[in-house]
Parts: sequence; structure tokens; C-alpha cells
Amino acid sequence: MNSVTQIAALVGAVAYIGAAPLELFFFNRPAVQRFLHVEADNPADVRMWAFVVGFRNLLAGIATIVGLIIYRTGDEAVGTAVVVTACGYMLLASLAMGIADALGYWRPRGGSVFGTVGSSLPPLIALIAATG
Repeated sequence: MNSVTQIAALVGAVAYIGAAPLELFFFNRPAVQRFLHVEADNPADVRMWAFVVGFRNLLAGIATIVGLIIYRTGDEAVGTAVVVTACGYMLLASLAMGIADALGYWRPRGGSVFGTVGSSLPPLIALIAATG
């Protein structure tokens, strides 16, 4: 993996890990809902989904970092496979968020644009750089 792939993958991992505690533990706070661009009439109704998404984000970020560690400590093939798989997951998850918004599942509609772009660019860059 080249440096661009590794840096982009790390940036994506840090973003996913950084968002995870907000979704896992602090989702009911109005400031967190504003940051995540979520409008919920009753946050308790969507709490379970926020927790699951946060945990999946945490796992994707950790998997990416573990892949980078494996790569940097000598097993390049396995490390690359883990990083590419985790980045593929992060990219597809962020695209699913954008599709959900386009279908009107996000409140307010269009509220996921910042998150979709922000969470899809690093893994997309990593995947493109990994193929070059």
C-alpha cells in the first residue's frame, strides 16, 4: 500500500472512531444531534439504531487501524486485505447513508450530505490509491 492509501485509510478510521462515542453514548444530547444533523421528535425511538450504527462505525475504524498495523509490522498481504475490506465497508456504509437520505429516511431530508461526503471521501481515496 502506498502512503496515500495508508493516510486516507487512517483519516477515515479516525473519523469513524470519533463519531462512534457520540452515537453510542451521547446521542440523546441536543448538541450531538445537531452535530450529527439528526432531528428526532423522540430520541429514545431511534436510540437502538444510533447505538448499532455507532458500534459498527467503531468496528470499521478499529479494523482499519488493525489492518494498518498488520501491514506495517510485516504481513503486507494480510494488512492490505484488511484495510481494503474495511475501507470498502466504510465507503458502502456512507453511500447507504446517502441513499437513505435520498429516499427521505433522514430527518431533515438532506441532513446527511455533510456526513455522507465526509465519511465517504477518505475510504474512496484509499481504495483508489490502493489500485494505483
